[in-house]
Amino acid sequence: MTQQGVRWTADQVLALAPDDASRKAGSKLGTAGPWSGTGSSDEGTVWGLCKGSGKKPYQTVVDLVNGAGPAYKCSCPSRKFPCKHALGLLLLWAADEGAVPAGQAPHWAEEWLAGRRKRTAAPAGAAGAASGAADPQAARRRAERRAERITAGATELEQRLADLLRGGLAAAEQAGYGLWEETAARMVDAQAPGLAARVRELGSIASSGPGWPVRLLEECALLHLLDQAWLRRERLPEQLAATVRARIGLPGAADGPPVRDRWLVLAQYDTADAKLTTRRIWLHGADTGRTVLLLSYGAAGRAPDLALPVGLALDAEVAAYPGAGQSRVALGERFAPPAPARTRPAGVTPAQAAARYGEALRDDPWLESVPVTLREVIPVPDGDSWQLAGAGPDSALPLSAAARARPGLWRLVALSGGAPVTVFGECGHRGFTPLTAWPRDDGEMVTLC
Repeated sequence: MTQQGVRWTADQVLALAPDDASRKAGSKLGTAGPWSGTGSSDEGTVWGLCKGSGKKPYQTVVDLVNGAGPAYKCSCPSRKFPCKHALGLLLLWAADEGAVPAGQAPHWAEEWLAGRRKRTAAPAGAAGAASGAADPQAARRRAERRAERITAGATELEQRLADLLRGGLAAAEQAGYGLWEETAARMVDAQAPGLAARVRELGSIASSGPGWPVRLLEECALLHLLDQAWLRRERLPEQLAATVRARIGLPGAADGPPVRDRWLVLAQYDTADAKLTTRRIWLHGADTGRTVLLLSYGAAGRAPDLALPVGLALDAEVAAYPGAGQSRVALGERFAPPAPARTRPAGVTPAQAAARYGEALRDDPWLESVPVTLREVIPVPDGDSWQLAGAGPDSALPLSAAARARPGLWRLVALSGGAPVTVFGECGHRGFTPLTAWPRDDGEMVTLC
């Protein structure tokens, strides 16, 4: 939320929903009927009372400014964040200024806001005191012990890869997924979660369709390269060694110099497994021209705390994580509430996008994709697949399998209508995955993920 009178769109609100069910339920509550006592403030707060199944209405309040991102409080029993009531309240606020007038927050909302802002201000000092009291020698010994365990795990993994290739890739098809799960568990024991994740990916390749032996060999080669890079990390350039540590799964701090800019939120989407929900937020700096990535995590079934609606821009600082060619950053101080922005990143051709990914692989051979904005492209069918075609005869990028499975593909086709559009997404060896699109240089952004 920004100053009174500048409101989000419905798409920006619905982008905060943790799942499709919440999105549908929140949309039903985005009308004035179930609400009473609604209000908003210039400081970035929206509140209201929503009629539920009981006699007492649910007290709902949203803080859209302070902290790492929007925060929600509702007296309903839902464990989803935001719940359907928070989404409905924001949709009502976005659609009808008169339904959520400016005013003074009630005591129950003020009490929660005061406590939240006190908590968000406290951790900085507490963290500084804790880091000052830490024993650097003990930390160094722990790091050395973990490095020894990772080295032992990487050495064992090298032997297992050698056995696989010696026996032939057909053995992987016969052994099934159990072989890889047991190997991944060994990498977890070695405290190398990055190696464990890549080993699990190997288990999904065997018998996965035509050409699977080639794909399996490629992934084995990348895993072997990561193993060897870890075992010889002392000989690597500093930035490449930092990339290897990140790929192995060692934690790192965002220690790059703070960069202040007006960061446009280009895309936001979640991926989930049995243990973790990961939210990826792409930002583009209006002045620096950089496209950077924020990662936020939540426990399984819980949406991450950080949420930034697509199409808004925030005046803030970010700090980069170490590693050659890394785009990940940490969000630092925010100097103003998010506000709508008309500036858009300059696009490139499909051929230039493919070249950009190739260049990025020199710094990080394990890179899955790079963020790219394609200008003036048209989604066109390509046999059983789709591609984004540019103006040139050989200027096209195939869409990834993930993109073809999403309903956002048809939203992109409808937005284009056969005319060129600008598309932001991730370009990698599996193809291009569109995340956001807009029809003109300053047009309204449409989410596709």
